[in-house]
Amino acid sequence: MACRLAIAVCGGLLVAQASASINEEVHGHSIVHAHTHEEVARVGTSMSIGLSRQTYRTGAAQKQKAGCKVVHKTAYYGQIEVGTPRQKFTVVFDTGSGNLMLPSTYCKSHACTSHRRFNRLQSTTAEDIEADGSHTKPGAARDQITVTFGTGEISGVFIKDDVCIGGVCTKAHFVGATDETDNPFDSFKFDGVLGLALPEMSQGPDFSVMDQLAKGGAMRQPLFSVFLSDSDLEGSEITFGDVKHEHMASDMFWEPVSRNSGYWQVEIADITINNQRQSLCSHCQVAVDTGTSQLAGPTDVINDLMHRLNVKPDCSNYHELPKLGFVLGEHVLNLEPQDYVDKSAQGCEVALMALDVPPPNGPLFILGDPFLRKFYTAYDSANKRVGFAAAKHEGVAEAETASLLVSLNGPGRVWKGQEPASFLAPVSK
Repeated sequence: MACRLAIAVCGGLLVAQASASINEEVHGHSIVHAHTHEEVARVGTSMSIGLSRQTYRTGAAQKQKAGCKVVHKTAYYGQIEVGTPRQKFTVVFDTGSGNLMLPSTYCKSHACTSHRRFNRLQSTTAEDIEADGSHTKPGAARDQITVTFGTGEISGVFIKDDVCIGGVCTKAHFVGATDETDNPFDSFKFDGVLGLALPEMSQGPDFSVMDQLAKGGAMRQPLFSVFLSDSDLEGSEITFGDVKHEHMASDMFWEPVSRNSGYWQVEIADITINNQRQSLCSHCQVAVDTGTSQLAGPTDVINDLMHRLNVKPDCSNYHELPKLGFVLGEHVLNLEPQDYVDKSAQGCEVALMALDVPPPNGPLFILGDPFLRKFYTAYDSANKRVGFAAAKHEGVAEAETASLLVSLNGPGRVWKGQEPASFLAPVSK
């Protein structure tokens, strides 16, 4: 099975190890404060799920103890229902993992009991299954999966039941946790994780909830799209079955999935600073990951970028810092200083984590929440492609937002509709 990459609070590679040669990896988020926004809207065969936003900032004591730099982290989660009658859970909709994982009543640890747990005995449609999807044999030991994190682990068994998103249901296989360590899972404000990676990353075909929804014809289109906000002026949401143009400040362009790794992974031609190519990362790979709250990339590239960006520790040049861009196809997708710099009372530092992934999947960048707040993204499983558009935010001029998306083929920004009279200079090829 395909392995899962994840970023811990300290920025390590989390490799999950499971019994019976099962390999799985998930993220470890530590969240302590929640801003709630939970709404569900149904329009035909597309479903929009409102997402809550949680924020976390590592403290100075943790920095000294663990040797980690101070960073700001976020996570976005929404509601699903499982079983008959329906049991409600909050989950992170995670494009970087492939399975649904929920606490179950089999789990007695505080990390589980402090969250909503799936009660298998109270669901009339639940079935006990093994890792390969076959039914369990009475009295026989069950297959289990154990996921090891940088600071804890989770174990579970396999269950089949109805999984419902926005009122649309499908039969799917998932993992019911039988044990979770208190650190870090006791800190989570959401219950579990719903993996939305491509089916290659799932335990098996029936473990991919998105794939099951698509096969059942429940959605208008076999895709989903993600809009993330970073303010209280608007809500965040994930939409299944459609792309919502009201979230777009530019036209959407599509890039093919570049590897069969299970990630929503595309190829970048280079990195830019103020729209100028840097010849830093030819044919590098980028995984677009809604389950990661940070940005990460190869150590040598990150170190080189830190030197070129020259972020002063005292923030004295913060307002002079350039845009940092990624060349995808014929476009440059830019991030602003507030997206790649961690700025606090203690000073400024580049918030790009080192992550070394060997070929064939690497060198690999992970573009998490800071990128996803700037760009509205869509994930088309039928055509194995990822869509990108400048995200339209309340209180931000559409022209200002659209300027973050630059065309390599024409003079300047990629605009929705007619291009304005003034525009940026062409990107240097």
